[in-house]
Amino acid sequence: MKPKVAFFDFASCEGCQLALLNCEDDLLAILAQVELVEFREAISEQAGRYDIAFIEGSIHREQDIERLYDIRSRSKVLVALGACACNGNVQARSNFVAPAENYKAVYGEEDRNRVQVDGEYWPLWTHTRVRAVHEVVKVDYQLRGCPMQPTEFLHLLKSLLTGREPSFPANAVCVECKKNENECVYDRGLACFGPIAFGGCDAICINSGHLCDGCRGLLPYANVKAHRQLLKEMGIDITSVQNRYRLHLSNEPDAGEVRR
Repeated sequence: MKPKVAFFDFASCEGCQLALLNCEDDLLAILAQVELVEFREAISEQAGRYDIAFIEGSIHREQDIERLYDIRSRSKVLVALGACACNGNVQARSNFVAPAENYKAVYGEEDRNRVQVDGEYWPLWTHTRVRAVHEVVKVDYQLRGCPMQPTEFLHLLKSLLTGREPSFPANAVCVECKKNENECVYDRGLACFGPIAFGGCDAICINSGHLCDGCRGLLPYANVKAHRQLLKEMGIDITSVQNRYRLHLSNEPDAGEVRR
């Protein structure tokens, strides 16, 4: 029987699943080898158990936690798909603000304990600290990035289908910048997270003339203290440094922040 593959979404823009659909010809070849049993972006079928489950999105609410427990219990392999699932991404910035204040900013003045949306009340007490998937259940593999890289997805899925162990080297984005012969943005007096962030994206942002904001998460050997000090020495004020770290890395345990 073909392996059963499923995709689930939690708090996210679902951009990683859209990036997956852009794999086109490669995806069609893989679909011939698997049974796609759940994928809200493409089909409505459902199944009871999964050989491989992909989770997109961060975890916000108590009911999300219960749902994730259930998916994990029915999955042989569970993969965190994209930055939201792997490290909380931009949503984790809300961990520094009380839930009631977040809702007030979005929906205006309402009951401090509940907010009415589309005729229904959302109780604020059901919302917990924004978490990555691995903070709630065991994750077997991570596909980092905002969005995830289709090439990494294809490598992972092909490896699992052929019984090989997928390999994702813990190299910095700087390694890929060197390969692509990019001018270092630090030489232009600009701040970058390339030295401390996971590569695997082919330095796509720097290739396009932008900066790395670390959406793929911090490397296990990242020297955050030294990086922060470097940014300060470049004349970047502490508030700006803090805002850069909070863009994608609010939920990283080594990002130098005390969280609620």
